[in-house]
Amino acid sequence: MTGTGPPARRGAGRPTREQAEARHAELLDTALDLFLEGGYEATTIELIASRVGMTKRTIYARYPEKSALFLAAVLRAIERQAVPREVLEDLDDGDLAGTLKAVARLRIEQVTTPDGLRLQRIVNTESYRFPEIFVAAYELNTALVVGFVADLLDRAAAAGRIAPTNSDQAARAFMSMVVGSQVRAIAGGRPPAPEKIDERVEFTVHLLLDGLRPR
Repeated sequence: MTGTGPPARRGAGRPTREQAEARHAELLDTALDLFLEGGYEATTIELIASRVGMTKRTIYARYPEKSALFLAAVLRAIERQAVPREVLEDLDDGDLAGTLKAVARLRIEQVTTPDGLRLQRIVNTESYRFPEIFVAAYELNTALVVGFVADLLDRAAAAGRIAPTNSDQAARAFMSMVVGSQVRAIAGGRPPAPEKIDERVEFTVHLLLDGLRPR
């Protein structure tokens, strides 16, 4: 007679793969919150372990050094903040000036959120120690947006709406003028008033397009 008892149970203390992944994500999120709140130096593995409800041994088994955990947490946050190409493409309504303004505002708004501001500050303050996070922030955010703006300018030049130009340099200059200065002020605790941000965006877009007007 075949047994009909209850199915065998998973060994006690052995989490499923999904549970392990969820706990790892919780560890990275908690570590990031603490690093953003207190900075790299002041945040200890002991504090992170206590907050997330893990033992130090468990954390060290995956991240032998605090620096490895810091990098994993910050790089994950940078990846999650990256603007997907399709989001940028949705901003393109066929009006070059309007699209450029929308792209600039999107990038500025990323930094004005509480998490975006804290992330920007930790990238600014810890890049000298961890150049990887500066490179990642550029490649996963800035470079993608610069590439999108360059493509916009290339298409506009091909259509005869602007003069041919080095689109990559023009896009870099535009993003530096319209976003870089605003971000530095916001991260430095001197956020411009919303109307001033709009004024700067409008001015810089018109400055760029006036300079690229076909002669």
